[in-house]
Amino acid sequence: MEEQGPVPSTPLILGIDDLRLLPRATRIARTSKEGIQLLKEHRDRLIDELWLDHDLGGDDSIMPVVTLLEEAAFNGNPFQIGMIFVHSANPSGAETVVRVLTRWDYRVRRAVA
Repeated sequence: MEEQGPVPSTPLILGIDDLRLLPRATRIARTSKEGIQLLKEHRDRLIDELWLDHDLGGDDSIMPVVTLLEEAAFNGNPFQIGMIFVHSANPSGAETVVRVLTRWDYRVRRAVA
């Protein structure tokens, strides 16, 4: 019998967006509250990609999620995320997210989803 190496794991791609389908995403949260829960569920795992939309409908925005990421980094235990992609029809909101998360040494890019 031939010995097989480790099976490559499926990349973990999380999205937080109220409307977009994000076909590459493994899981999608539609509100900031769901997004925080989703990140907490994957706290001890490498998140290969995290897709963030700034405006999440009504008065909701991605900022509570950004605060969670910020506080984790401030406390010396940042989330393990390969790349954060910020996609938003709100340019100033997206730039704020990029600026804040970059300050905490997360790898962040503006993207089109």
